[in-house]
Amino acid sequence: MIVVESARTTQTPNATTSSLATPGLGSKELSVWKVSMAAGTQGPVHAIDREQVWVALSGVIEFIVDDGAKLVRTGQAAIVPAGEVRQVRVVEGPAEALVSMSAGGFATVPGSDDRHPLPWAE
Repeated sequence: MIVVESARTTQTPNATTSSLATPGLGSKELSVWKVSMAAGTQGPVHAIDREQVWVALSGVIEFIVDDGAKLVRTGQAAIVPAGEVRQVRVVEGPAEALVSMSAGGFATVPGSDDRHPLPWAE
């Protein structure tokens, strides 16, 4: 068993991510991190090549996906399929969420073949 005593923090223009369990911290199969975003903040339009589960800890998070906008409120979970193009936006916040996915994974941006690693999930 591994007890992770301090999270590894990554700052992006839109959020602060705190890695809680990742391959770099000893996990073999899963990555789990906390996302903190200010009110009104939105991330870029992108897709992740792994299924993700987002659990809202505070605030209200909007996921703009192919079939419209979906709100995730405190205590609710969103299951985002692998490859689904999404944009994440805080509509009531600040907001925090726990995010989980299988280890590894890359982000892509529509219109580009570039694959971007997720440092908070490594």
